[in-house]
Amino acid sequence: MKIKAVRLYDDGIFTGDFLFGGENKSDGSKDDKYPASLQNFLIDMENGEVILVDTGLSPETPFKGYTKVNDYMDSFKALGYKPEQVTTILVTHKHPDHTGELKEFPNAKVYIGPEDADALKLTGENIIRCEYTDGAYKNFEHSQKIADGIYFIKARGHTKGNSIVIVEGDGVYYMLHGDVTYNDTALKKNKLSIVFEDLAAARDTLDRVRDFIKNNPTIYLSTHTPEGYKNLEEKIIMKLD
Repeated sequence: MKIKAVRLYDDGIFTGDFLFGGENKSDGSKDDKYPASLQNFLIDMENGEVILVDTGLSPETPFKGYTKVNDYMDSFKALGYKPEQVTTILVTHKHPDHTGELKEFPNAKVYIGPEDADALKLTGENIIRCEYTDGAYKNFEHSQKIADGIYFIKARGHTKGNSIVIVEGDGVYYMLHGDVTYNDTALKKNKLSIVFEDLAAARDTLDRVRDFIKNNPTIYLSTHTPEGYKNLEEKIIMKLD
């Protein structure tokens, strides 16, 4: 099993008030600057099965203030894959920088939280409105086993249908979490961003994420910070106080 980053943008900037101000607007300052990027992830099961976690941003959608690395489909193909090879897509949530190119993979089964499927008006036999029927996974109450070592986890808050993905491999856990936090500093500081649909659920999810990381060797793979692809490349185990 191999996990690869599908990179789209780099050289962006987040401010501290955006990253940390979800529960207390005095947390963080607009003068505090943190590097930002955009990448999604691909899981090659090395058995003919290729799984995408989110599908980037469509090239028609503006993403200002960043340097483009590549359009999503060009970055995907540069990794050596064709759209017809993708068997499964796991959508962490409905936002366009995570769902922009779903249309390019019509043969893939798409797992997504029911609330976000409704928000996007997704229909078709390939759309699986995930009901998380496989019970608890570690300290998370609801999960769906997708394949050996691949788990789709109910993790509401950022959106009403938000999910995360946990991959077991090489004696560690890879957490592909969408936007539970926007960078690693927010995770370490235990701070929510200002972007959420359910604050109480977002707090519960972040608490569970941090508890999981404290008790399991975890490589934390973010969508919106260069730390996401660097943690993957260097197999950095997240450490929390």
